[in-house]
Amino acid sequence: MNNPIWIMTSAFDQLNLDQVIAKAQEAGVQGLDLCVFRRDGTRDDFVATHLDYESFGLEEAKRLLEKFNKARLQLSVGAFENLIGGDPEQRVKNQNHLLRLIRMVHLLGGDANGVKVGTFVGYNHELGNQEQGFQKNLEAYARVFTPIIKYAEDLGVTVLYENCPMEGWRSASYTSTFNNLTGVLAARKLMYELIPSKAHGEIYDPSHDVWQHLNPSEVIRHTDMARLHRIHVKATRNKGNVYWGNMYPMQLVDADLARRAGVPTCKNDWDRHNYEAMLPGFGGSDSMDWRAFVNTLEERDFTGPFEIENEAALSKGTGNMGAIMQGFKATTLNLAPMLWELSEDGYQYNPKGYRELQVTASKDIPVVTMKELGFRE
Repeated sequence: MNNPIWIMTSAFDQLNLDQVIAKAQEAGVQGLDLCVFRRDGTRDDFVATHLDYESFGLEEAKRLLEKFNKARLQLSVGAFENLIGGDPEQRVKNQNHLLRLIRMVHLLGGDANGVKVGTFVGYNHELGNQEQGFQKNLEAYARVFTPIIKYAEDLGVTVLYENCPMEGWRSASYTSTFNNLTGVLAARKLMYELIPSKAHGEIYDPSHDVWQHLNPSEVIRHTDMARLHRIHVKATRNKGNVYWGNMYPMQLVDADLARRAGVPTCKNDWDRHNYEAMLPGFGGSDSMDWRAFVNTLEERDFTGPFEIENEAALSKGTGNMGAIMQGFKATTLNLAPMLWELSEDGYQYNPKGYRELQVTASKDIPVVTMKELGFRE
């Protein structure tokens, strides 16, 4: 294998783009997945905005491509929000923001340069609480994303869904922790059947399946590899919970009652499935066989980037830039013998396939909205 290693920039939320590029070079990686979240968004966890999406045109795209070529780095962009559920006003803003990112990626060369757009789908719990709620969410997805994917396809851009169920996205006072449609393989396969276009696919993060007690290698064996464009590198250390089991999340109950009964309850909305977010090779063993996982990807001819997403309690969770960088470096070194060739200098990425990013767009195009694409709720 000779897969590149990238960094997802959410861990660098306090740094500007030039500083992020310097950190990527320090870590010895080959690309950046740039987070470009809405500045007026409702999320406050693991978000960052490393491009000015409000004043991005063809000239800005040209300068960005030149900057990345100078640094010998590849790139993609992404923002991960609820596009089919939640507050209706925020939902529309999230949909229109994704259209902005698709336009930006088109100006950056899109598929011709290997630049993709990462997103969530989200989940509509008003529909989900009804009978046939999952089917109704699939139908909501098809209504919303059919014009989005058509727009992307027309511009030569591929949209990628990440598989995080977003288990802490809503208050722990809710029973369910399934908050993002793409959180299970079945949903992703059904989505591609609903919208057959090749202009959408997935970023697979094995850590989300590990706490669901699935073997990520088996998930890859059942994945349509033509849809798989990226791997998120993030680890999970399962701790188990004899009180609540491994099938359902911990539920929020009266604190005094729980204390008297001797029953543990969650400390926060994300602490409901009793696991620890980690990075492979940093701070102890996690609950996954990474070599077997990489071997399965090699068997299935996966050649895309491995993107390190740093949400580890011992790295990003410390708020310490030194520990954050140690996490990225340790993970890169951990992956190196599985992904890269052995050379006189140890395991090194072979840049023989490096190709500079090209300016392919000849003219600017206007920002569009869902309404202008003909979509009505």
